[in-house]
Amino acid sequence: MNKKSLLILALFLTTSLSFSQTLEELKATLAVQKDSLKIAQDRVNTTQGKIDAFPGWKKGAFGTVGGSVSSFNNWYAQKAPNNKSGNVGFTINAFANLDTESFFWRNAGNMHLSWVKFDDKDNPNDNKRWREATDVFNISSLYGQKLSETFALSGLGEYRTTILNNFNNPGYLDAGIGATLTPIKDLVIVIHPLNYNLVFSKSDAIFQSSYGAKILIDYTRQIKEISFKTNLSMFQSYKSSDLSNWTWNNSFGYTLWKMIGVGFDFGLRSNKQEALKFNAINYDATSGDPEPTFDTISNKLQSYWILGLNYKF
Repeated sequence: MNKKSLLILALFLTTSLSFSQTLEELKATLAVQKDSLKIAQDRVNTTQGKIDAFPGWKKGAFGTVGGSVSSFNNWYAQKAPNNKSGNVGFTINAFANLDTESFFWRNAGNMHLSWVKFDDKDNPNDNKRWREATDVFNISSLYGQKLSETFALSGLGEYRTTILNNFNNPGYLDAGIGATLTPIKDLVIVIHPLNYNLVFSKSDAIFQSSYGAKILIDYTRQIKEISFKTNLSMFQSYKSSDLSNWTWNNSFGYTLWKMIGVGFDFGLRSNKQEALKFNAINYDATSGDPEPTFDTISNKLQSYWILGLNYKF
């Protein structure tokens, strides 16, 4: 091997060794920086926790938007080979809570709306309009006078209705007093044995107001990129179980980038008065079926769900 080749080989080895040493040094520096970032983030989290623990108003909101559109031409495998369809929906969950040493005041609202459209291009008589699909609106206000850190005497007002169609027909206003438990942070359990369920409706023969017991369970939490809320509202009528009802709404959100992520919402409801109204409207007297009453109808479980993009306010 001549001198020129030896010189090139030595230069290559020296360069490789220098690069290897530099890379190892960079890796070591990066490890130190990551440790420093973790320590700084821990300090930020600790300080934020102290800020959150101070009495005062806590406000927040998050929501979900979902939708899709489609168009088919000569797709003979389906019943309507030529059609256009779409659906769009959104949810909003918001709260404003005041917590002091002697009392609390918790206010919450949620709205779930969606529309669907199906246009059969071969049927000139079909309904081409966007139609309401999901229609849920709920606001509540809870005041509690603390007797301890986890127990309070409380008063609750809650209003539920639809807003796109049949606004306040029916609408439900619960007003009552009792006790509220807060066994852990962000969990609220309301038990009000003295409650009046005032029902607004044009169908007085079906919808009736009554006294009863009110139970409300709400858990709203944010853990890093995850936001979720579950709310169960129940009314047990003292007059008749036919006048009782319950609604369970749930919202989940996961932030992927900045304030945008994915969200999933679903709800369940049982309300025999609403089931009777639906059956009465669609009753065909010539069918030979018995006339709809509380004793003859089937109170099927109501449900909805929305999956789509999530935006954290």
